[in-house]
Amino acid sequence: VQLQASGGGLVQPGGSLRLSCTLSGATVDDYLIGWFRQPPGKTREGVSCISKNNGTRKYADSVKGRFTISTDYAKNTVYLQMNNLTPEDTAVYRCAASRRGGSLYCALDRAWYEYEGQGTQVTVSS
Repeated sequence: VQLQASGGGLVQPGGSLRLSCTLSGATVDDYLIGWFRQPPGKTREGVSCISKNNGTRKYADSVKGRFTISTDYAKNTVYLQMNNLTPEDTAVYRCAASRRGGSLYCALDRAWYEYEGQGTQVTVSS
């Protein structure tokens, strides 16, 4: 299983970005997907996750109401739409996948995941 994260970049405060996480070697509906980020000098944190059947979505308190996770099964891709970005959202974002858990299970704990892709840098600055 390989995951490719993309869509990062430089954006001004209040702006938006959409990150993509595309799976290869597997179909996305067999995996729960999580997004994690690591700000400069800080520990990694769970941002959002989505269950295999799209029925459960979770968000970190810091991004609730601003970020939305979704799945495009035809493109084998999970998206993270990020709106109203702030400098505190600056980080390297990575997506991870796991076959563990039931179809409704979703976790923001990185230890739950088996696979992780390379990161994409998000920088929010004026």
